[in-house]
Parts: sequence; structure tokens; C-alpha cells
Amino acid sequence: MRSLTRWAGLGGLLGLLSLAAPASAEGLPSLGAERLSGIRVDVGPLLARGDGPRAQALQADLTEALRSEFADVSGGRGPTLVVRLRALSMNPYVGNQGRSGFGGSMDSDYLDGEALLVGRRGEVLARHPQLSVVPASSGGAWYDPGSERRRVTAIAAHYAGWLRRALPSN
Repeated sequence: MRSLTRWAGLGGLLGLLSLAAPASAEGLPSLGAERLSGIRVDVGPLLARGDGPRAQALQADLTEALRSEFADVSGGRGPTLVVRLRALSMNPYVGNQGRSGFGGSMDSDYLDGEALLVGRRGEVLARHPQLSVVPASSGGAWYDPGSERRRVTAIAAHYAGWLRRALPSN
């Protein structure tokens, strides 16, 4: 029975990893020769839930990370890339929460959102939902006062990196 539980756990872990690292660019076409006219990050849903300072930090970090990731296809007259963030979940305590059967802690931070390519008249040309998952320890030790801010930066970079892979340029 124990091996059955391990296989079930492995299936769940693989399912979670598939969300964090999408294998294909569902809904997002290749940009081809078109260049993005702009990049925006919408944190309205996070602000509506009262996540003000952290949402604003995430907006700044993700905007910077997206500009870096998409620098080679920006500055044109093509669509605008709009990332609408729906949820940010950060584990309140990083560290000794137990271990999974796979040799590591299951403490994770999650960023859920959707990337939209928006045309010049405001029409949505394509959409791509994405969930990023990073270890909660990505910002360092939980007792370090700056670790939460570094965790926000880490999950923003992760999200931007995977979104760049999902939106091919040729």
C-alpha cells in the first residue's frame, strides 16, 4: 500500500510541475516579425484583496523581469502584453514544515495569472493562463527581514522566464 501512496504523490507532483512549466504555448501565437508595443502588469485583483505593498512590489518586479525577458521583441507597433495577476500565495513560514517523500520540503510560493496579447483596438488576440511555483526558501532564511521581498522578486523572475518560453518570437 505504501508504494501506491508514493505513486499517487508522484502523480500529484508531476501535475503541479506541469502547471509551473507549461510544455506548449497554448493560446499564444508566435510573434513572428511583430514586436510588442508595450508591457503592462495588472495587480488589481491583489489590491482588491488588500495585498497593497506586496502587490505593488510584485508589479514593479514583474514589469522589470518581463521587460528584460522580452527586450528582443519590444519597441514595435504590435500587440501589448498584459499580465493580469489573480493570486499570490506566500507560505508564512519557510523552513521546518515537514518533508515530502521526495527528499525536499513542500513549502512553496505560488503566483497565478494570465497573459494577454491585446491589439491596438483593445481586442484580446490571445490568452495564456500560467501558474508559477517556487520554493518558499527562494528568498533566504525566514528570519531574515528582507527574505519576503526577495521571494517576491524570485517568483516574478520565474513567472517572466516561463512566459517568455510560452511566447515564441519566430
